[in-house]
Amino acid sequence: MVEKMQKEFGRQAANMATAPAFQEEQTLRQISTALGPAPVGRVLEVACGPGIVAEAISPLVSELVCIDATPEMLALAEARLEKSGLSNVTFQQAFAEALPFGDAEFDAIVTRLSFHHFNDVQAVLGECRRVLRPHGRLITADVTSSANREESTLHNALEQLRDPTHVHMLSRQECLAELCNAGFEPEFEESWDQQRSFSEWARIVSVPGRTEPLQEVMRVLSRSGLHAGIQLHEAGGDLQFTHTWLLVTAKSMVIKNMK
Repeated sequence: MVEKMQKEFGRQAANMATAPAFQEEQTLRQISTALGPAPVGRVLEVACGPGIVAEAISPLVSELVCIDATPEMLALAEARLEKSGLSNVTFQQAFAEALPFGDAEFDAIVTRLSFHHFNDVQAVLGECRRVLRPHGRLITADVTSSANREESTLHNALEQLRDPTHVHMLSRQECLAELCNAGFEPEFEESWDQQRSFSEWARIVSVPGRTEPLQEVMRVLSRSGLHAGIQLHEAGGDLQFTHTWLLVTAKSMVIKNMK
């Protein structure tokens, strides 16, 4: 699974770095606002990708450490930050399930579009909680699936057909439950919609052997009134759908030892 993920993301890296959906100002603004007044302190970004979020938030923090499992992503991220003249950022190849840092090293952790790629969300959250200082904040932003089980199953199946690194897109309720189960206390949440078209969504993975049959499947679903919880429909000669984002700011809870 690791090799498959690295190969797929290595191949997608350049397209992700320039895709409009990944550079949407609203998402970057929401994450920056969630960090709070600058300077924040020492911040970790998990699964930094090509450095789009890092570029947006680095002016707000004293030090930013970015990790990603894919070398191609890290290379693009370093080049982006160097071009921007931002020098308070360091990059390291690492896996979210085994963060190479000591306990309580960070004031905050930021991660975007990562949860739906993790096989074990609890393992990742456990590592995040370990490296956060007491009452440190985790800011996570990801696309959600419907709370309706059938719609969510269909939505996730479509995502998996497009991108084999996709594991499971959480519903809002599932996301909040995962955070609470891992020892985080959600303090703030915000949701917004992002309009997507099939053509730009498919262009990111750029594998016609996957996306062309998927387009036909989604077209039939749309015409049959099955919208997969993403308002799937045809418009302007293309398939259109809506990704619903959820941003959650959660505080790392301190669990006192029972005597």
